[in-house]
Amino acid sequence: MPKKRLKPIPRFRSAAQEREFWATHDTTDYIDWSKAKRAVFPNLRPSTESISLRLPVPLLADLKALANERDVPYQSLLKVYLAKQVRQEHAGAGQHNKRLQRTKARRRTTARKSAE
Repeated sequence: MPKKRLKPIPRFRSAAQEREFWATHDTTDYIDWSKAKRAVFPNLRPSTESISLRLPVPLLADLKALANERDVPYQSLLKVYLAKQVRQEHAGAGQHNKRLQRTKARRRTTARKSAE
């Protein structure tokens, strides 16, 4: 398959002009994404959003006590606990999906054998 000839990227007078251009043009006409490399920005902090969360008073007291023992703010400790649990849930979901697929495959095999 012949390589697609790329168009030259125009020069823009402003960021707004560039945003408008890319909103209406396909980047694959201008950039060979097969040669792209992943960029790493280690100093960027993930964006956060403030939420309101109601916790039972004893749970909050326990959380504050644990945070105090570790000399960290209880909100930071809560974020660590939540992140850890979410990672575990994602890992478990992957294993759960694999088990579910194996179970479905076994059922199909059993159904085929009983139909024979």
